[in-house]
Amino acid sequence: SNSQWYSVVCLAPICLYPCLIKSGHAPNEMTDGIPGDLLPDLDQGVEMERFADEADVVIVGGGPAGLAAAIRLKQLANKHEKELRVCLVEKASQIGAHTLSGACLEPSALTELIPDWKERGAPLNTPVTEDVFSILTEKHRIPVPILPGLPMQNHGNYIIRMGNLVHWLGEQAEELGVELYPGYAAAEVLFHEDGSVKGIATNDVGIAKDGSPKDVFERGMELHAKVTLFGEGCHGHLAKQLYKKFNLRENCEPQTYAIGLKEVWMIDEKKWRPGRVEHSVGWPLDRNTYGGSFLYHLNEGEPLVALGFVVGLDYTNPYLSPFREFQRWKHHPFVAPTLEGGQRIAYGARALNEGGFQSIPKLTFPGGLLIGCSPGFMNVPKIKGTHTAMKSGMLAAEAIFPKVTAENLDSETAGLHIPEYAENLKNSWVWKELYAVRNIRPSFHNYFGLYGGMIYTGIFYWILRGKEPWTFKHCGTDASQLKPAKECTPIEYPKPDGKISFDLLSSVALSGTNHEGDQPPHLTLKDDSIPVAKNLAIYDGPEQRFCPAGVYEYVPVETGDGMRLQINAQNCVHCKTCDIKDPSQNINWVVPEGGGGPAYNGL
Repeated sequence: SNSQWYSVVCLAPICLYPCLIKSGHAPNEMTDGIPGDLLPDLDQGVEMERFADEADVVIVGGGPAGLAAAIRLKQLANKHEKELRVCLVEKASQIGAHTLSGACLEPSALTELIPDWKERGAPLNTPVTEDVFSILTEKHRIPVPILPGLPMQNHGNYIIRMGNLVHWLGEQAEELGVELYPGYAAAEVLFHEDGSVKGIATNDVGIAKDGSPKDVFERGMELHAKVTLFGEGCHGHLAKQLYKKFNLRENCEPQTYAIGLKEVWMIDEKKWRPGRVEHSVGWPLDRNTYGGSFLYHLNEGEPLVALGFVVGLDYTNPYLSPFREFQRWKHHPFVAPTLEGGQRIAYGARALNEGGFQSIPKLTFPGGLLIGCSPGFMNVPKIKGTHTAMKSGMLAAEAIFPKVTAENLDSETAGLHIPEYAENLKNSWVWKELYAVRNIRPSFHNYFGLYGGMIYTGIFYWILRGKEPWTFKHCGTDASQLKPAKECTPIEYPKPDGKISFDLLSSVALSGTNHEGDQPPHLTLKDDSIPVAKNLAIYDGPEQRFCPAGVYEYVPVETGDGMRLQINAQNCVHCKTCDIKDPSQNINWVVPEGGGGPAYNGL
């Protein structure tokens, strides 16, 4: 049952508890108050000590922001001839294996960080040569001119496979002496007695579903640092805890999100136009559902295209399925001809931040700071966040370096507090860029929806460049936006044809997703009665539609009448959509064993 699953899931953090007390760590919200009868018996010859290591800086997350921070720190250390130990942990089995993005890269931050990236072989092989923007109706396309200065203009940008760029950044970091630890999932934030962040602990491995230690059981390790950078990506599970502990969202709007789904296709070479960028809004979404598509022609020696669909998670109809909207979009007369006769070779999905300027939380706290897509620096109308994420990591490094290398630093807390990072960010081009576009995303919340937002963008951004003296608010959390199913019309989706559109499970198979089967599930329920009593009863079980990996399904109970929620955790692609969109906020995503999850190859 789900109640058993929830109890078992808790056992992984619970089994750390004796060691936490022994080593002098204060109990935290993951372990405090857990009934003693739930503690597993791990005293039967199992080593309970947890190895601890010291570094100057620990970085959680091997994405663009974390790697940019690591590289900049070591660049500064080499320049000033200082010894500096920088350790980076990444839950994916390889650097870049969990990275998914469109991606059309604005290279400004990369050029700042590594000016000779071309000579070093950075995988930026496809400069944008053609920009196309469309409003789609069910059967037709309305072309929209991309005027100079509009955020969708891509002149000077590159179409890339983000996982390949991240892998390359990892190589640059290692060359400089950064210690990379892929396959290690940061599961816990450690604190000093004064409440400041001390570092992180990776999760224990070799725990069975029932909470018992397997023959391969190993304790996680602790990494302590003067300062810890949290760059987990969108909706990081450690950042969630930090928001609460340090009240970091006290003075900002709630974050709002979207789900992005992506495929890579090998197409007929006659249809291949390397450097062509296509974006669209409109069909198949209605005017009040935010979203759109992309289709990029890569130039990597083979006729490859990257295509995807983004749906704002503030949608209101519980019958909407982002995955099936994506599959339906591919049949549009403007899109399908490109794909006909081609072969789909990759699939994946990931949530992305859309709150922008209004939703940036407090970024610093004693012992740590937030970088990249964890706090959320995406420029939504540009559909780009890599350049801002990288710049945030670089600014963090530049603020940290003089503090961690100072010989006689007077700090009020054991973990260093570095408010200079936030000040540097506010004085940078990142802040100016996000401020200028701050009203574009929330402007779509009007009677005319998409079209009202486009008119607003044309008038107030293109003419005034975001200098209007007002700032719109978002409409609250995405989880609170769903209407009851009885108020909405079910959506009839066409069946996939197996040529252009596909079913969910065959799609997940292309993501390379794999988790160790005999481990505590990483998708936990706070109350196992809520899915049927509330989500199914009121919203017709939206988790079975908003999940892009088939993790959640309602099935008949084994005995008697009724339904229960079945969680197929092994399918999870780590997109975090369930944790964001669940209307009951009953699902809590935690890290599985390191190395589990998708195995994206250059997504």
